[in-house]
Amino acid sequence: MDRKEFTRISALATTALMLPDFVLKAASAKSFISQRPPAAKRNFTSDSVEALIAEIKKNVKDEELAWMFENCFPNTLDTTVFFEMKDGKPDTYVITGDIDAMWLRDSSAQVNPYLPLCKDDKHLAQMVEGVLRRQTKCILLDPYANAFYKDSNKISPWKTDETEMKPGVHERKWELDSLCYCIRVAYQYWKITGNTAQMDDEWHNAMALVVDTMKDQQRKTDKGKYHFQRKTITLSDTLAGDGFGRPVKANGMICSAFRNSDDATTYLYNIPENLFAVTALRQLTEMIKATSHRDELVTTCRNLADEVEQAILQNGIVEQKEFGKIYAYECDGLGDSKLMEDAGVPGLITIPYLGYGKTEDDIYVRSRKFALSPANPYFYQGKNIEGIGSQHLAYKGEMIWPMGIISRAITSDNDAEIKQCIKMLKATQAGTGFMHEGFKPDNPKNFTRHWFAWANSFFGEMIWKVYRERRKLL
Repeated sequence: MDRKEFTRISALATTALMLPDFVLKAASAKSFISQRPPAAKRNFTSDSVEALIAEIKKNVKDEELAWMFENCFPNTLDTTVFFEMKDGKPDTYVITGDIDAMWLRDSSAQVNPYLPLCKDDKHLAQMVEGVLRRQTKCILLDPYANAFYKDSNKISPWKTDETEMKPGVHERKWELDSLCYCIRVAYQYWKITGNTAQMDDEWHNAMALVVDTMKDQQRKTDKGKYHFQRKTITLSDTLAGDGFGRPVKANGMICSAFRNSDDATTYLYNIPENLFAVTALRQLTEMIKATSHRDELVTTCRNLADEVEQAILQNGIVEQKEFGKIYAYECDGLGDSKLMEDAGVPGLITIPYLGYGKTEDDIYVRSRKFALSPANPYFYQGKNIEGIGSQHLAYKGEMIWPMGIISRAITSDNDAEIKQCIKMLKATQAGTGFMHEGFKPDNPKNFTRHWFAWANSFFGEMIWKVYRERRKLL
């Protein structure tokens, strides 16, 4: 099932029955007992990760915050990573947590916090190399799919979706950011470790397919190869226009049928995803140039990045009456645009986090102010907590996503703002010691997803960043 369906059918009590033992421990807000599984039951262990946890627990004065880091930072390794050697090469399957499927986006984001440690931790580096190799196989199986199974013969419960479903594919929602995430994690891993073993012929073929897919979805001469329809009462789970989405006017940007939340885009040109693609394509250009002689592909990558960027500057910036010129969230090239922000990554707030531009850029500053204001339809405020939510949980009413608060903190240069974000995140853990998908602004105990590894990893990444740069705030 997909994330929205999982959330819809899972009340807190019934969800608990599906969770591993470590989630069911009683977590006292005063005792701060570790919520990690016993060492013998952890899926993967890294000495450098354990050393970092010990260091932060020793040096962070806020005991509750140190406890949350201890629980969240290793959660991906403890519970979602399935690592093995196949034919002498590492292979790593990474589930999201409560759903047994590997999302290209989530798996990239889940291991991202560990990358700095890979330089001196060969075992950890080998695990991440396994993620890259499995992502390569997933892309070659279907570059339009967003989530896959470990078993390449497994049939999805979404097999009746009107699209080209294949065995091994969990869900086939075309999301531009999925491919961008795979490039980003490969690039950062390469830069940190210097390892190029994973950049073999199979990887280069997958990257060529990535570029072909992006060019196809520029839809310059036709509607492209991808279409998707699902029999559902939830409009955001299917596409209009006979499965091709609403009409667009080709302008150089890349169409994305679904957002990072797995919800259908209103207008196919999602601006944060296209900005992410500009950065990813430039990173891919550098990697291909350094590891192969595919000069034509290098040129194509470089030109595509420039073309998408120019199209964004011409079509993706709009005048907002309160904040001035800002990035739209989506547009169609026909004059229509959607002004909003979603808590998922990529979003307007996380543009510089993902490598495009700087936090001091005027257009970013204005877009950020818009996103963190009531002008954004998904910005919610409670008595003590405020933050961004998502259309993804709109059917449950107003729900703030911890990921939105983390995004705000990780892209901020303001001590007071960072400190306030950390304070709010502490208030959202609801005695569990973990991050969740969404929660009610005035009742954090009313939350969705007990076991959501991406949010846990992202929280750990943010705390480690603050620890390195602004330890006094912790």
